[in-house]
Formats: sequence, C-alpha cells, structure tokens
Amino acid sequence: MADFLPSRSSLSGCFPGCMLNSTEAEQQRRSKEIDKCLYREKTYVKRLVKILLLGAGESGKSTFLKQMRIIHGQDWDRSAREEFRATIYSNVIKGVRVLVDAREKLHIPWGNPANQTNGNKMMAFDTRSEVVQGMVQTYTFLQYLPTVRALWTDSGIQHAYDRRREFQLTS
Repeated sequence: MADFLPSRSSLSGCFPGCMLNSTEAEQQRRSKEIDKCLYREKTYVKRLVKILLLGAGESGKSTFLKQMRIIHGQDWDRSAREEFRATIYSNVIKGVRVLVDAREKLHIPWGNPANQTNGNKMMAFDTRSEVVQGMVQTYTFLQYLPTVRALWTDSGIQHAYDRRREFQLTS
C-alpha cells in the first residue's frame, strides 16, 4: 500500500463496515440479528408473569388456567377441545356415581323408585374397561346419557346434590 494511504486497521476503526470481506460482513450481520432477537426476548421475559399454583387435588388449578386462557382470547385447537370433551364426560360419570353413592349413604329415598336400576347401572360402570387413558370416550358416554338424565331429574339425587357440602363432589 502506498505510504500516504492509511492502513486497513485504522480505516476499519473509522469505518467499521467498509473494509470487511464478505465472511466478516455476514458474521457482523448475523451478530446484529442475534442481538435484536436477544433484545426482543429480554423484553418479552420482563413482561412475562409466572405463577405457581398450589392446592389440593381437584381444587381448581387447571380450571383457573383454562379460564384465564378464555378471558384473554386464546382459542382452543381441535385436539384440545376433543380432550376437554372426554374430560367433561369423565367428570359427569364420576359426579353421578358420587351422587348415587351419597344418596344412599345419606339415606335419601329415590324420587322415582325405578331409578334404583339406573343407580345400579351407574355404580356398575367399570372404570377399568370403559375408560381409555383416564377419559370416557364419546360412544361410551352416549350409552350412559339416558341413565344420567334420568338420575339427574330424580328428586332424591337433587336432594343429595343440595347436601353436597357433606361429601366431596368434584366439579
């Protein structure tokens, strides 16, 4: 290089982007991109709220999170809705079984004595064979739906439900 021209190192100090070869320029561009991503992530994490939900089983921790998701407008995808459907079916079956059992233990008579058969059918529900991965499937629930409806309209079950503070009825 001519003596009157500044050296490459002094030019790169004054003009950092001018004297870079293509590899160095790509590395610098990539570095700036990573810096931007880190800045965005840092901003996101600062706004992120973390909550530790403690509570006994069936106290509503998952329900609270689902409600927060609904309140803040996040929609559910199809598979999540299908999973919730099976959970609801399972909860209905379990709840009716608890009510039938509680009605008996609280010595509450049936409103319609013919519902004794429906009560026996619900208590005979085999959770080991009728439940897949802890959930009641739609076809199984539909088989029990008329029984559930008949029991729910029975005044004995309604009276047991009114006394639900005396036993554990999960929701």
